[in-house]
Amino acid sequence: MHAPHTATPTVTQPRSWRSRLSSLDVKYSPYAYVAPFFILFGLIGLFPLVYTFVVSLNDWNLLTGPGDWVGFANFSRELGDALFWNSLFNTFSIFLLSSVPQIITAVVIAALLDQNLRAKTFWRLSVLIPYVVTPVAVALIFSNIFGEKYGLVNNVLGSIGLDPVMWKTETFPSHVALATMVNWRWTGYNTLIVLAAMQAVPRDIYESAAIDGAGPVRRFLSITIPSIRPTLIFVIITSTIGGLQIFTEPKLFNAASSVPGGPQRQYQTTVLYLWDLAFNRQEFGRAAAVAWILFLLIVAIGVLNFLLARTISGTETRLVSRRRHTRAASLTAGSITKEPRA
Repeated sequence: MHAPHTATPTVTQPRSWRSRLSSLDVKYSPYAYVAPFFILFGLIGLFPLVYTFVVSLNDWNLLTGPGDWVGFANFSRELGDALFWNSLFNTFSIFLLSSVPQIITAVVIAALLDQNLRAKTFWRLSVLIPYVVTPVAVALIFSNIFGEKYGLVNNVLGSIGLDPVMWKTETFPSHVALATMVNWRWTGYNTLIVLAAMQAVPRDIYESAAIDGAGPVRRFLSITIPSIRPTLIFVIITSTIGGLQIFTEPKLFNAASSVPGGPQRQYQTTVLYLWDLAFNRQEFGRAAAVAWILFLLIVAIGVLNFLLARTISGTETRLVSRRRHTRAASLTAGSITKEPRA
């Protein structure tokens, strides 16, 4: 008879403080690393946004501070104010006149700089020079260029027999002048972003397409544009945000005007209208309501741009997949018909 075998109990050694500290470091250190960003975002981004919403719900004065609680009366008042809609129209008009040509020009210039040019570094840095110039200097220079009496543009038009244009009095010419100012400053910045995306496209794809007989335009439309689509979406969204927040250019375009945005407010943008409400009329509650309306518009347009880009990308992916299946089926059918009969 053998004695029954009894299992010896395993003795667990107590974990040392070093191992416990190591496990805590692995578990909680990632949160500590990202915590500064969220703390700064909460203090600089989230708190002002929430506080602005609180201000928009009050009859807030610049000097006396918070007044009576009015709820959403400031929002309804602004949505029924003709000056607000005029500023919104001016903002979108200047935005469309600046952002659309700006992005197209940036893509074209980036495509040219992506070629094998001499002194490539010089040309790539030169397109960034307008961005380095301060917005105040740009606004003052272009304000003189588009002067109605002694401006450079009207002098050139007069020398060729054309009538001078009222750049600071009429609505559409003022929008064109401001859009020209914005394009001159921001086109080079967007060009470098698009150029960086173009340089990340593998060169062997272009070589394969060239061997197959695709020309430069065909390669640009079929390879370059689809490959840099995420960067183009980023540029469009950032241009949208910047275009809807334009302030410095219309503020300094006609410094002699007593009304911000022109004598008839013909180029008064939404941010300039907001500034006029807050600091000239001392109505912080209404200004905060305008800020929130503009914020919601920017978010809605950004989401719309993202959804449109994703829809276009999905449609092109399905078309490419369908073409590949069709080509594979045709090659299979051709190989079957070419087989010799028994």
